[in-house]
Amino acid sequence: MLIEQGRLLKKINSPKDLKALDLEELVALCEELRQFIIDHVSVYGGHFGASLGVVELTTALHYALNTPEDLLVWDVGHQAYGHKILTGRKETFYTNRVKDGISGFPRRVESEYDTFGVGHSSTSISAALGMAIASKMKGDNKKQHVAVIGDGAMTAGLAFEGMNHAGSSDANLLIILNDNCMSIDPNVGALKEYLTDITTSQFYNKVKDDIWKLLGKVKKIAPKAQGLASRVENMIKSALLKHSNLFEALNLRYFGPVDGHDVSHLISVLNDLKNIPGPKLLHCITVKGKGFLPAEENQTKWHAPGKFDKITGEIKKKISEKPQPPKYQQVFGETMVELAKLNEKIVGITPAMPSGSSMNIMMKEMPDRAFDVGIAEQHAVTLSAGMAAEGLVPFCNIYSSFMQRAYDQVVHDVCIQNLPVIFCMDRAGFAGADGATHHGAYDIAYMRCIPNMIVSSPLNEEELRNLMYTAQLQSQSPFSIRYPRGQGVMPDWKKPFKEIVIGKGQVISEGEDIAILTIGHIGNYVIELQEQFHSLGIFPAHFDMRFVKPLDEEFLHFAFSKFDKVVTIEDGCLMGGFGSAIVEFMTDKNYSSKVVRLGIPDQVFEHGEQIELHKDAGFSHLEILNTVKALLGFEISKNEEIFFAKAN
Repeated sequence: MLIEQGRLLKKINSPKDLKALDLEELVALCEELRQFIIDHVSVYGGHFGASLGVVELTTALHYALNTPEDLLVWDVGHQAYGHKILTGRKETFYTNRVKDGISGFPRRVESEYDTFGVGHSSTSISAALGMAIASKMKGDNKKQHVAVIGDGAMTAGLAFEGMNHAGSSDANLLIILNDNCMSIDPNVGALKEYLTDITTSQFYNKVKDDIWKLLGKVKKIAPKAQGLASRVENMIKSALLKHSNLFEALNLRYFGPVDGHDVSHLISVLNDLKNIPGPKLLHCITVKGKGFLPAEENQTKWHAPGKFDKITGEIKKKISEKPQPPKYQQVFGETMVELAKLNEKIVGITPAMPSGSSMNIMMKEMPDRAFDVGIAEQHAVTLSAGMAAEGLVPFCNIYSSFMQRAYDQVVHDVCIQNLPVIFCMDRAGFAGADGATHHGAYDIAYMRCIPNMIVSSPLNEEELRNLMYTAQLQSQSPFSIRYPRGQGVMPDWKKPFKEIVIGKGQVISEGEDIAILTIGHIGNYVIELQEQFHSLGIFPAHFDMRFVKPLDEEFLHFAFSKFDKVVTIEDGCLMGGFGSAIVEFMTDKNYSSKVVRLGIPDQVFEHGEQIELHKDAGFSHLEILNTVKALLGFEISKNEEIFFAKAN
């Protein structure tokens, strides 16, 4: 579908074209750019509110800076759609987040304007500071280095580490704090309250323009007056704020707050800041979802709404006459409440993802027992460890790819001390359109190598419930449960709880020809293939292992004694993963079966639908079928692709 471009936007193919417009035209261009984003996302889906909120800031940055020579680093990248459109990707923007199309996040190999690949939060300050130091070492003192970071991302320790270093340097770095009081869900914590103090202080806002006038003209002040101006600046800023200025305390010169939707004033401010050397921070106030009323009124819902009617604001959903399986995160959220009613020691912790993980269900029903700690995965893990040390039963819910950010805490604070923290890792395996930065490919490998950690994954919704139930019954070890993004397979999933013996799997089907061992949701592919196998005269034994650590050794002894051909399947990395654990067992116990491992190979996979990525990685329905046929000496038929096209 061809999306219409506005009169001015048609002319913009690079930031160089922006500079041909006057300020009045820039205001009109911002409205056209905002409408272009609305039109595209309503038809094709994607992230939404964050990019609408920085339309004016994006335009001002590319107008005032000399990009790509000046380096602009976006944090996370949810907010970078306007940036992509203004930097030569307007005509291909419809491919955003589609397989083989442009990425939903800035990506270095995609454009010279994407200076740093992002996806996880809070990396921009450290990256831009590194670039600024590199420029100085090369003798380039004119290049600008700008990090655009949201107030939600500011809660991560990495952001403070970057600011702490920047303040002790003389690097030419500008940090732009995009303050909209939101990440995906409303921001929490003392930093949010602090920023609110700044933005709502009437006295401060009454005189800040006078301070700005003094500082913005610093080039015109005589050299001897510069020191005085700086001292006056610090004194006034500290006096005007309820508390001393956090950023000034880190030796970052603080400017603002300014209206992040006034493109003309933003350009003026940015032009002045280019002439002020050293590390500095500009505080911009924006509205997430600006210009689309439903997104302004419900910012969490419109973070990434999917396709919608841009006139009515109705989000389009697939309607089915049959009962549909729930999403795994919904099962987690509702099960948490059920378990918490049975066990008063249970608490829930999430780092800024209550709606994404469905921890918000417990937060609403039991607000004193569920905690959103902000974008702070390290803190979430060690907080959980502290709770466990005092006898609570913490369920720490973190996306698989975000758990990587707290790996030291998992090792040092949880596993070495053998504290019974329960890790529920959402978005395990391929995450889909979010791409490489969000794929949960590595958690099996990085969890199974740590002493004391139990590693598990459910086949379906009922197993997820029962693994959660089992985890809170034991109080001896850390316990990890991984499950994928999206729907399960059981519309009628809310069954009575049953304890699962730790380290025991289940036989899904008995067979004579070959053994197929699976871990997690991907085992449903094998179940769905049974009819096809039987039509070919193939009768595989299928075993849902449930646990990667400890392994069900009793079954493995049986499998390797009976079958000389074994296939392992996992939605995780092959190096060090589930299949590796099976081969290690086989080697250690002196078995000699032929084992073929299916899973994510040692390469980076970009964005696409999960089924597309499963095929690329070699473990879709068709690849599983053909692997079994090849091992048993059957001829591979291309006609099977027709069967799978109908089935899927």
